[in-house]
Amino acid sequence: MGGSKALTVCGKRQLWWALYPPGRVPLGVTVHVNDDDGDVNIDTPSSLQWWLDFYPLLGDNDKPIECTQLPGETIYVPSGWWHCVLNLETTIAVTQNFVNSKNFEFVCLDMAPGYRHKGVCRAGWLAIDDDDDIEAIRNNAMFSENNLSYSDLDRKERSIQSPINSGDGSNDIHKSDCFGNLEYSYSIDFLALFLDKERDHYTSLWCSGSSIGQREMRDWLWKLWIGRPELRDLIWKGACLALNAGKWYDRVKAICTFNELPSPVHDEKLPVGTGSNPVYLTGDYVVKIFAEGGLEASLYGLGTELEFHNLLNNQNSSIKNYIPSVLASGILVSEHGSFRVFPWDGRGIPEVITSSNLLSVHQTEADYPFGVWGKKEFEYQNAGKQLHESGDCSKSSYMWPYIVTERCRGRIFADLRDTLSLGDVLNLASFLGEQLHNLHVLPIPGASQINGNAGRIDHSAEWRLLITILNRERKDILNHLSEWGDPIPANLIEKVDEYVPHDLTVLFNIFENETEVHKSWTWIHSDVMDDNIYMAPSTSAYLSGERNTPHPAEKSGAAGSKSNTEKESWYPSHILDFSDLTIGEPILDLIPLYLDVFRGDSHLLTQFLKSYKLPLMRKTSPSKAVEGKRYHQLSYRAMCYCILHKDNVLGAIFSLWKELRTATSWEEVEEKVWGNLNNYSGI
Repeated sequence: MGGSKALTVCGKRQLWWALYPPGRVPLGVTVHVNDDDGDVNIDTPSSLQWWLDFYPLLGDNDKPIECTQLPGETIYVPSGWWHCVLNLETTIAVTQNFVNSKNFEFVCLDMAPGYRHKGVCRAGWLAIDDDDDIEAIRNNAMFSENNLSYSDLDRKERSIQSPINSGDGSNDIHKSDCFGNLEYSYSIDFLALFLDKERDHYTSLWCSGSSIGQREMRDWLWKLWIGRPELRDLIWKGACLALNAGKWYDRVKAICTFNELPSPVHDEKLPVGTGSNPVYLTGDYVVKIFAEGGLEASLYGLGTELEFHNLLNNQNSSIKNYIPSVLASGILVSEHGSFRVFPWDGRGIPEVITSSNLLSVHQTEADYPFGVWGKKEFEYQNAGKQLHESGDCSKSSYMWPYIVTERCRGRIFADLRDTLSLGDVLNLASFLGEQLHNLHVLPIPGASQINGNAGRIDHSAEWRLLITILNRERKDILNHLSEWGDPIPANLIEKVDEYVPHDLTVLFNIFENETEVHKSWTWIHSDVMDDNIYMAPSTSAYLSGERNTPHPAEKSGAAGSKSNTEKESWYPSHILDFSDLTIGEPILDLIPLYLDVFRGDSHLLTQFLKSYKLPLMRKTSPSKAVEGKRYHQLSYRAMCYCILHKDNVLGAIFSLWKELRTATSWEEVEEKVWGNLNNYSGI
């Protein structure tokens, strides 16, 4: 939806450009809009074929705007305009696509979830082909609302094309008649009528054909908000279209009012960071509203985090010094245009949930029914499903769990990684090794008793549940990888069934006894990435007197330790975002750490392991080690978990190690990425 400029350097750039305004689909062109994620694909003949086969069929009213572009001339194609270019001779031209203040809102609109507005932007009235659609839009326009609530659940994709016999434009005239006085207009106010108000940025599938990802979209808007204060009115309008920012701002204000916190000031109106849920900074507090995955997933995310904090408060573990304290938590409910807040500390089932009859809870007798084991039951139900199949996200449309934590001072590692000294980065690796050690030795709540029968895995309900989840995720792995596609090599996707065991129980049959299987599972953070690590300048802590506990950068002999007078030295102060906590093998936390934080740097991984000092896999029996040699190798287990991962970590691997795009086997990838792990046994 951005504009573009084309400058011809030499050669004639075709006899004519053919241009159609927005909403006029050229003859011979078909627009496909996916109902699930709004992905737009356009089937079109080649430029030469269109001029030869379709142009002669056009009536006078359907002819395009035509022009010739000569060397040295520049043509500007406005946002949303169809254009066809034919080069009749060798041509060198420079094309620039851009976003500016004139088309910014159109770009944000195109990033909004849903499909109808994207079809109307491109095809006009042709995108509205149901009487129900027409009636909903007429009512929507009549009451001057900005969104639609209609949803077509029967079709997954719509195809839109101009009829061949529409030479007089009668089809468009007929369609426009259906809308009475509502005329097609390529304007934000008009096109926003076609947004689906039941879909939200944080709970909807992201369009796979977008030129920018969800995280990048949020980061882009935030950087514009901070870096271009003179454009904030415009940026706010765009954020309301793309993120529904206005409604999230209203929600966070209601939470702040109930908890007697300062509301976000004007500079704090936009959610911060690139996370999957809206997060707001207000004064000395951080307010996070859970939305991703819908209400049920959000409750398990908050419930598990609160259960973990309760466990942490009863343990003598130093990791609590590096995790922001929880100050408040609860559930925000929208009722008849106003908000109510229900405090909740994670214990029991909130009355607002039981009375709503929106979902059924499995761990009803547990102290924390939405804790980690309830969360694993929820994962079991949805393992192997696509996001849009794993529950009704619309259930979260009026109820949102939230948490308030203390605000950390400093900057996230993602903003500093390119400016930190090697010593500071090595200290960070050591710090993360220590803290993940502390996390992985914490007791797991409600673990089953082990019966001690040697030679078999633990068949208690909990461990059977964990392995069953893995097997469900394994079941559809071929289609999963195919959907991700590039940069994952197609030849490796074809070989994935040969590499990953069909029954992942074999990965745990190698242990010496059931006790070792039991010990192989730990708390897993799941999201130790560069935007969840907070850094603070070493000197500021000394000057303010805020530090009470030592950090790796201060310890004698720590690599790269600096004088406290050096202002450019930073130390890791906090690890953030424990809402993705789960239970699994410790090696699972290494995947985001190594690929995202360390970016595949083996020296940093080695530094991390020196401080981690725990085995990543419990010992195996000698006979099993020989029998299942492949399965007891850390590199193989890590590679299998990468392939099974819910996020596209394989895309990260083949982006970091581009030479692996020509790999002929998964073993080659395994050795290059994870081979060094086989030399590690823990201390």
